[in-house]
Amino acid sequence: MTMPPPTQAPVDLTGQILIAMPGMGDPRFAHAVIFLCAHSPEGAMGLIINKPAQDMRMRDLLDHLSITPGPAMRDLPVHFGGPVEHGRGFVLHDDGYRSDIATLGVAAGFGMTATLDILEDLAQGRGPDRAILALGYAGWGPDQLESEIAQNGWLTCEADAGLVFDTDDGGKWEAALSRLGISSLTLSAEAGHA
Repeated sequence: MTMPPPTQAPVDLTGQILIAMPGMGDPRFAHAVIFLCAHSPEGAMGLIINKPAQDMRMRDLLDHLSITPGPAMRDLPVHFGGPVEHGRGFVLHDDGYRSDIATLGVAAGFGMTATLDILEDLAQGRGPDRAILALGYAGWGPDQLESEIAQNGWLTCEADAGLVFDTDDGGKWEAALSRLGISSLTLSAEAGHA
């Protein structure tokens, strides 16, 4: 009697970093570094963490939402979080902050909040010590992300607060690659098999 081969359990990439490979077909994701906030058999959701929106700061967003900033507010840049629901805001932050309404504990060291109270807290100089404010998100349906990874669209690496919050946006792609021991000069847009 022949036994079927064991099935491999799906890998949960929640809390990992996606690094766009050269040759990414969608220009919105060129050189993107994405923090995956959720990944399951139903799909995946993440925030692009290295593409600040042009000419938009937190102060502009607060003004649009009629939230009055306090004197202790840090005027964070607003990032293009992805092409899905680009009018919806998300804050990726350290896990030292919990919203009174809802914070998603993403992975050790990280939380994500998408409720208005975090903006009110940030406007008053409260809230998380480390944060990335993003409009929109990147989303994938069932098995879509796994397929894109298999087709050489993305590399993955461990996320850490230094890379996510402290590295300059313009250097995050190279920094994420270097964590894998890869130089962008050695990358090819073509998939290959040995």
